[in-house]
Amino acid sequence: MPPENNSESTSADDLHRTTVPSFDRDRTRQQHNDDLIAQIKESADKLEADGCSRGDLKILSRTLRELRYAFKVFSPYRWQRKVTVFGSARTKPEEPAYQQAVEFSRQIAAQDWLVVTGAASGIMEAGHVGAGRKMSMGLNIMLPFEQSSNPIIAGDPKLVHMKYFFTRKLMFVKECDAVVCLPGGFGTLDEAMEVLTLLQTGKRDMVPVVLLNAPGETYWEGLHKFIVEHMLNARMISPEDLSLYKVTDDVQVAVDEVLGFFRVYHSMRYVKDNLVFRLQSPLSAELLAEINHAFADILVDGRFEQRGPLELEQDEPNLNELPRLVFHFNRRSLGRLRQLIDCLNRGSITLEAAISPSEAKDEVLPEE
Repeated sequence: MPPENNSESTSADDLHRTTVPSFDRDRTRQQHNDDLIAQIKESADKLEADGCSRGDLKILSRTLRELRYAFKVFSPYRWQRKVTVFGSARTKPEEPAYQQAVEFSRQIAAQDWLVVTGAASGIMEAGHVGAGRKMSMGLNIMLPFEQSSNPIIAGDPKLVHMKYFFTRKLMFVKECDAVVCLPGGFGTLDEAMEVLTLLQTGKRDMVPVVLLNAPGETYWEGLHKFIVEHMLNARMISPEDLSLYKVTDDVQVAVDEVLGFFRVYHSMRYVKDNLVFRLQSPLSAELLAEINHAFADILVDGRFEQRGPLELEQDEPNLNELPRLVFHFNRRSLGRLRQLIDCLNRGSITLEAAISPSEAKDEVLPEE
């Protein structure tokens, strides 16, 4: 990850906040982007010089065109919270998982969140049924066999058709502020594990991930059990990585997990060596002192400091009023970072967060 991350995916901003930049700011931004446009053109010239095959050029051309159009469609909604909902295309409307997706999406859309799905049938359709057309966005995949868009999103300007899974998956993850996975097949498991991998490795800013079962069912408990028995106990992941997701069969718990994630925490951004948390409200001196004690293990050096925006954040003037928590993060302890966000939102240090990773490992792993 670069020292300073300026991509849109690293600053999911307020639901109702809009940006009205001045002419000078527009001109500065254009000048700032000119070098990137030049790099894209230079890369295209190098492809010709490299003697790139037509097949490879077709992949690159299609990828660039798909992403350009998808960015254009999503750009007007970049400041509005969005949840990506994954799940099986085969789930029928009468099945409990379908109804669960409808109810979750209905409740989250009522909080002014957009619901992004794969735009086809099953859980994807259920997400749009619950959200309604106005609060729905879609990323449909073009398959050898026809996968038509569901009737809720079909023909909507917020629907994008994509040829490649990798461009589609990029948009699902880049543009969202939360991920909710209902039961599904290979694709759903792939999407759930990819999101967790991106969070665990710091390739995606922290977002809440909910693995949502149908009421009384245990689809995701099977995955959680596998993770604990075969990954955690074999020391392939760390105990704090379990904080990156929540398993539940209760829609209200799922909605509270998503909304509660942004109760105090707002967004994050790397500025040179520092990680900057933007906050909805300032921290008390007592809580800041407790954080410095409980989370010292994730610092490279220094302390957690509460302050205003850094100079290099001036390109996001709509966030200037938010207080900051600034610290030199080690960029490795992402599970602990999620625990820190949970403590900020609760306003207190939990027992789980107060236990060091080594102590937690000794507590979780069975004795030989």
